[in-house]
Amino acid sequence: MHVQEWLDSVPAAAVYAVVALVIGLESLGIPLPGEIVLVSAALMSSQHSGVNPVVLGICATAGAVIGDSIGYAIGRKGGRPLLAWLGGKFPRHFGPGHVATAERSFEKWGMWAVFFGRFVALLRIFAGPLAGVLHMPYWKFLIANVLGGICWAGGTTAVIYYVGTVAEDWLKRFSYLGLVAAVLIGLASMLIIKRKAKKAQADHREAEPVGAGTEAP
Repeated sequence: MHVQEWLDSVPAAAVYAVVALVIGLESLGIPLPGEIVLVSAALMSSQHSGVNPVVLGICATAGAVIGDSIGYAIGRKGGRPLLAWLGGKFPRHFGPGHVATAERSFEKWGMWAVFFGRFVALLRIFAGPLAGVLHMPYWKFLIANVLGGICWAGGTTAVIYYVGTVAEDWLKRFSYLGLVAAVLIGLASMLIIKRKAKKAQADHREAEPVGAGTEAP
C-alpha cells in the first residue's frame, strides 16, 4: 500500500479526516493500519506539503479517543458474544489466543493496559471493546484513554515530524558537503597530477646529459 503517495494526492483537510477516521475505526475494534497512516501523514507534514503537524496531531488524538470510547460502549453492550463474533470475522486479530492475551494484560495492569495498549498494535484494537466487555469503570477507562491517545497520537506525530525535518536538513547539508568534497577532491587530484608531471619532466631533463655522454666516441 503506497499510503504516503495517496495521502500526498489529496487536500490537507482530507488528510486530517482520513487520519482521524482510520485511527478511530482501528480504536473502535476494526483492524486497520492506523499507525501506518499516521506515520505517513506526519512524515508528509515534515516535507512542507501544507499539512500542519499540530492540526494532524489533534485530529489523530481525537480519532483515537472517540474511537476507543465508542468501542468501549459497544463492548459493554455486546459482552463476550461480541468477542466471539469478532473472532469468527477476524480470526487473525480476535482469535481465542489473542483474546486470552489481552485479557491477561487487563487483569494484570487494569487501566494502564488501556494507556500502554495504545503503543501495541494488538492491544490498540482490543483496548476499547475489551474494557467494555470486562466492565472497567468508565472514568478509569476515560482517563487512560485520553492520556494514551495524547501520548501515542500526539507523540508519534511530533517525533516523526521532527525526524523528517532533521533528515531533510541533513540530506540538504549532505548534498552541499558532497559538492564541496567533490570540488576539493578534483583540485587535489589536479595538483597531484601536476606535481607528478613536473617531477617526471625534471627527471627526464636530468637524464638527458648522461645519455649524451655515453653516446660520445
